[in-house]
Amino acid sequence: MNSLSANKGRKLVMKMSMSLDGFVCGVHGENDWVFKTGDEESKAWSVRMIHEAGMIVMGRKSFETLAAYWPTASGPFAAPMNEIPKAVFTQKGFSGIPPSAEQPPSAASWINARIFDGDLAEGIRELKAGSGKPIVALGGAGFMRSLITTGLIDEYQLIVHPVTLGAGMPIFTDLALPMYLKLVNVKAFPGGALAITYQGAT
Repeated sequence: MNSLSANKGRKLVMKMSMSLDGFVCGVHGENDWVFKTGDEESKAWSVRMIHEAGMIVMGRKSFETLAAYWPTASGPFAAPMNEIPKAVFTQKGFSGIPPSAEQPPSAASWINARIFDGDLAEGIRELKAGSGKPIVALGGAGFMRSLITTGLIDEYQLIVHPVTLGAGMPIFTDLALPMYLKLVNVKAFPGGALAITYQGAT
């Protein structure tokens, strides 16, 4: 049995946009192509998926970037991004965001994020052992590559955009063995993007 299908407890979902040639960002982290090839339907789908999360997990770099942006942002993504509890995984001794009088109430979930600075797989297992709505992983290529190699992801929500980058950062590159997945859903959007959902195959 594939290790991805053997997980029990709280579900871990990886949500990621990627180009048609398999990159999640450009060589220097560029991701403007995600917005250029999106549309209102794909945005609404992504908002619904985020709303289903009971916790959002990410790496330190993404956490610092998003924590500086979302508390004062507007739009349909702002509410779920600010309201859903967070966990951040780091190997750099990150101590979190200190509270201050200048921060709006919407920053609370970022200030109160759980910090895991030990083994990634152990931290994920701890979160998955709890009860509640799914854990959704967001973030950059490095964190996602590490997360994939743990074998603890239950579901992959990949939004494939109608663009080729030619070069960039992939996420399915550090696997010791092939990983077989089961297709469970495909949704096409007017702008040409596809939301493809996979689960671990038996």
